[in-house]
Amino acid sequence: GLARTRLWQADAPTRDAAGDTRVVLRFASDAETRAFWPAEFAASLTVSLGTSLAMAFEVENTDAEEITYEIALHTYLAVGDVEQIRIHGLERTRFIDKVDGMREKVAGAEPLALAGETDRVFLDTTATCTVDDPVLQRRIRVQKSGSQTTVVWNPGREKGLAVPDIGEAWRTFVCVETANCGPHAVRLAPRARHAMTARIDVAPRR
Repeated sequence: GLARTRLWQADAPTRDAAGDTRVVLRFASDAETRAFWPAEFAASLTVSLGTSLAMAFEVENTDAEEITYEIALHTYLAVGDVEQIRIHGLERTRFIDKVDGMREKVAGAEPLALAGETDRVFLDTTATCTVDDPVLQRRIRVQKSGSQTTVVWNPGREKGLAVPDIGEAWRTFVCVETANCGPHAVRLAPRARHAMTARIDVAPRR
């Protein structure tokens, strides 16, 4: 995506009252971005790191026309074995299955278990997701706001081994992404702003 491949400008790190480290990264439209997307905008990503990881992505429409964009925070969460984890919070949620020809489906009543390549765009959801990891004996919680979509992705063994910078590591991560995409792409009027946030916590598994 456009933001992923850009060189951002970083403000000097600061510490808040709780002692968390805070960094703000910024970039704005220029001739290079307009070659891919003819829109005027200013974007910032605020990252706070302490006992939790918090991220806030804000976009301002500096154009004279409405702009539309999609966004996902690609969170690669370390797990002991992706085929043994269970993801809670997306039960009975409508999703687009990108592995199965973009078919629209509804998740079952049980927590999500991954078997093979998984690429699902869960729609109309503001729910907190929890990754239950019996191997590493912990739970990873992903809370969000300003987001109507959650993406769950893992390439599975066959595709993972075919990608040089993934290889055998396919088994030890899962992406649970705070997002706004597809029917939930963000539409911003001139001078309007939108912020999407994610907060990730890790706790022992009881």
